[in-house]
Amino acid sequence: MTGTTKETRKLTGPEVIKRFLRTLDGSPGVYRMLDEQNRVLYVGKARNLKNRVASYTRLQGHSGRIARMIAETASMMVLTTETELEALLLEQNLIKQLKPRYNVLLRDDKSFPNIEVTTSHSFPQIRKHRGKKGDGLYFGPFASAGAVNRVLNQLQRVFLLRNCSDSDFETRTRPCLNYQIKRCSAPCVGLISAADYASSVKDAERFLRGETTGIQEKLAGEMARASQDMEFERAAAMRDRIKALTNVQSVQGVNPQGVAEADVIGLYMDGGQACIQVFFIRANQNWGNVDVYPRVADDMNPTEVMEAFLGQFYDGKEPPKMLLLSHAIEERDLMVEALSERAGRRVQLLVPQRGEKYDLVQGAVRNARESLGRKMSESATQARLLKGIAEAFDLPAPPRRIEVYDNSHIQGNFAVGAMIVSGAEGFEKSQYRKFNIRGDELTPGDDFGMMKEVLTRRFKRLLKEDPERTSGMWPDLLLIDGGAGQVSAVRQILRDLQVEEVAMVGVAKGVDRDHGKEEFHRTGLRPFALQRNDPVLYFVQRLRDEAHRFAIGTHRAKRAKAFVANPLDEVAGVGPGRKRALLAHFGSAKAVSRAALADLKAVDGISDALAETIHAHFHDKG
Repeated sequence: MTGTTKETRKLTGPEVIKRFLRTLDGSPGVYRMLDEQNRVLYVGKARNLKNRVASYTRLQGHSGRIARMIAETASMMVLTTETELEALLLEQNLIKQLKPRYNVLLRDDKSFPNIEVTTSHSFPQIRKHRGKKGDGLYFGPFASAGAVNRVLNQLQRVFLLRNCSDSDFETRTRPCLNYQIKRCSAPCVGLISAADYASSVKDAERFLRGETTGIQEKLAGEMARASQDMEFERAAAMRDRIKALTNVQSVQGVNPQGVAEADVIGLYMDGGQACIQVFFIRANQNWGNVDVYPRVADDMNPTEVMEAFLGQFYDGKEPPKMLLLSHAIEERDLMVEALSERAGRRVQLLVPQRGEKYDLVQGAVRNARESLGRKMSESATQARLLKGIAEAFDLPAPPRRIEVYDNSHIQGNFAVGAMIVSGAEGFEKSQYRKFNIRGDELTPGDDFGMMKEVLTRRFKRLLKEDPERTSGMWPDLLLIDGGAGQVSAVRQILRDLQVEEVAMVGVAKGVDRDHGKEEFHRTGLRPFALQRNDPVLYFVQRLRDEAHRFAIGTHRAKRAKAFVANPLDEVAGVGPGRKRALLAHFGSAKAVSRAALADLKAVDGISDALAETIHAHFHDKG
C-alpha cells in the first residue's frame, strides 16, 4: 500500500494524481481516491495501475461525474494484486464495505432463501433455508420466502415429504395433521418404509432439477400396478399425486422450456435512476423475481451499471450456470472467470438477440421499466410529503431522514423502545432499531425514563461513530409520541447531549384521543393541528402507526421469548446436546432443578464438574 505526504495532501485534483503516479508501475491492483477528510470517493480496479491512474491526470475528456471526482481527490491509496481477477474480487469487496460516493452501489443486499433436503437423517426433511449452507442438498435461490413456500407446498402434495423438526419426528406417536390432509407419508410412525421414503426423496430432487417427465411416468406405472393388484387405496393415492404434479406443470406457460437454469437480468435506466429485474429460472421453472435499485449518476451508461451489478450482486451468492443479460459488459471474460471461480464450475454470460432467451430478457426489461416507473411516482409523492413536513413544522429544508420513536411495555415489564426511519425512499426498514430497556433505576411504566434511555443510547452512539455528521445517519427531524411534557423531557435530553439543533416534534392524540385530531407540540411554541384532510397529517399518522406497530411487535417477541425460555438455557456449559440429554433423563427442566447431585452425575454426557455446576445453579436460586 502506498501512502501520501503532507505536501501532497494539501493539493487536490490532477496534481495530486500526477505526484502519486510516480510511485506506480504496471502491476494489476485496486486504487482508492480519497477527499480532504479521508473519505473514499471511488474504488477502481486496473489491469495496469500506472496506465489507468494516468487517465485521471487531466480534467478534459471525462464525464461530469468523473471530473468532479478528480477535482475532489486529495490523496490516493493502492493495493497491488497478482492477477486482474484478484483485483476484480478485491474491488467488489471494497465497494461493498466502503460505499464510495462515485461508484455504482446496490442498495439491496439481500440473502435469498433456498430449499434444503437434509442428509443427516434416515428420513430426510425438506425445508426452507437461509444463510450459511451445511451438509444438506440445496436448491435455489428463490426470490422470496413466498416463492419457496409455494414450491414446498407443491413438493409436499406430490412427494409427501416431512417438514417437521428432527426432535418432533423422534417424539411423535401418531400421525400429524399433514398426514391427514395428504401432505406427508408419516414416516415418523412407520407408515412408509425407509426405502420407499428414500425413493420419494430422490423423485423430489429430480423434480427440483427439472426432470419431471420421468417422475410422472414412474407414478403412472405405480398406479397401474397398484390397480392390477387390487390395491385401490394406493392407486388412488398415486392418482392424486399425478394430479398434483400435473397442476404444477400446468402453470408452466410463464416458465421457459428451453432454459433449465439461468438468472435473467434486465436493466432499465431513466432520469438518473435505474432498476434491475432478476428472474430466477431453475428446473425450467420461474422461481420468482426481485427488483434492485442501484445508486447511479446521470452520466453512467448501462454497460457500467450492469458490470457493477454483476460484481456486487453475486458477491456471496452462487451464480447459476447461465446469466442472460440485457446489456453487454466490457470485461466479459474477466467477469466470467470471476463468477466461474465463485461457482466452482463454468458460468455463461449471454446477451441473447433472438429466440426464447431474448424474450425472457425483454420480459425482465419490461418489468424493470414498469417497476422504475412506479418507484419514481412514489418518490415524487414522497418528495411532496417531505416538503409539506418542512412547511408545516417550519424546517429550513425537507428532511432527508425522519426518526420516529415509541415505547411498549405491560406495566413496565418486557419494556422495549423502537425507532423507525423514513426518508426520500419511504420507510427504510434496514435502519429500524429496537432497544431493550435495561435501566435498573427506572420505575415500571416510566415512559419518560424509557425515552431518555433510548435517546441517550441512540445519540451517544451517533456522537461516537460520526461526530462530523457526514454519514447521513443523523436525523433532520425527530417525531415523538406525546404532548408538551414528553417534548420538554426530550428537549432536555438533547440539551444534555449537546445536540439541540436536531428538530423535534411531539405528536399528541388530541381531543378525545381521536384519530385525525392530533396536536403537534414544539419547544416554546403553542400547539397546533392540521386540517383533517391534509396529506401531511395522513403522512405523520402513517409514521406514528408504523413506529407503534414496530414497537408492539418487538415487545410481543420479547414477551413470547421469555415465556418459552428454558431454565436450562441459563446454566453455563449446558448447550443443546446436554439440554436434550437432561430432559430425556428427567423429563422436564423442573425435574432437573430438583434433582440430587448424584442423579445429575448419572446422566450420560454430564461430567461430575458440570453436574456440580447445574446443582449449584439451581440451589443458589433457591
